[in-house]
Amino acid sequence: MTDLTDIRAIALRHAGRQNAALPRLHVYRFDSPTDATALIYEPVACLVVQGRKRTLIGDDMLEYGEGECMVVAAEVAAMGQVCDALPEAPYLSLNLVLDPAVISTILLDMDGLVEPTIRSGFGISKAGPTLLEAWRRFAGLLDRPDEIRVMASHLEHELMFRLLMGPQGALLRQIAGCSSRLTHIRRAMAFIRRCYSQHLSIEAMAEVAGMSVSVFHRRFKSVTGVSPLQYQKHIRLHEARRLLVTENAEAATVGYAVGYQSASQFSREYKRLFGAPPRRDADSLQTLVEPGP
Repeated sequence: MTDLTDIRAIALRHAGRQNAALPRLHVYRFDSPTDATALIYEPVACLVVQGRKRTLIGDDMLEYGEGECMVVAAEVAAMGQVCDALPEAPYLSLNLVLDPAVISTILLDMDGLVEPTIRSGFGISKAGPTLLEAWRRFAGLLDRPDEIRVMASHLEHELMFRLLMGPQGALLRQIAGCSSRLTHIRRAMAFIRRCYSQHLSIEAMAEVAGMSVSVFHRRFKSVTGVSPLQYQKHIRLHEARRLLVTENAEAATVGYAVGYQSASQFSREYKRLFGAPPRRDADSLQTLVEPGP
């Protein structure tokens, strides 16, 4: 029976170091609690190895900790905060960005599964012994890089199979189904991300999803935790933040570039999401990424 001891040791050895041969596997470590940070989740499976995290998605506050697995099935906007971490007992997690093709391949051999009713695009459950063992075997490849080319695909399939057989299996099946209701919502989400700076009507979004306006609005919010227009606003503001940091542009110029018609409204909504006015927030981020003297 696998506990978290071996997985914790692997995470401590490899936290913060990206292995190019396993580009979708990320190991995170934080030595102290963090402020709440705005982010956009990719479809991902996350195992908390040590510590505790709090995530706000729409109106849903989720807390999950050691030995719990979170699955996010769509590109949702969230506020994330590490709330339990110490230098001697850091927060540690394994995050695997999900590949729908891998899940689809496994589902071909799993007959008789009925498409579940769509409820939300995220879920948390306790990881049982077989799932922990699959996580350990897959993450253990970081210690044996010469085995990755041969074994990574097999061990990722094992991990996905265990997740599919667990409490979040229905959520994962929605990711893979090309005709699933979640896929239709994700199609609309991709449309919003492509056209975030434009004025998008709810009717246009619903048409992309192939749903009536009322059904689309209800299902979109159940998946993402926010309304379609709120989602577009989050995408705009995240892109604005990227432009402010990478291009060092003026805040007003960036606000107009991402679709705002009012500089004051842009500054107000930016501060509400990120906690500081645009330029001050961007300057503080640049001091974190720029090398010191």
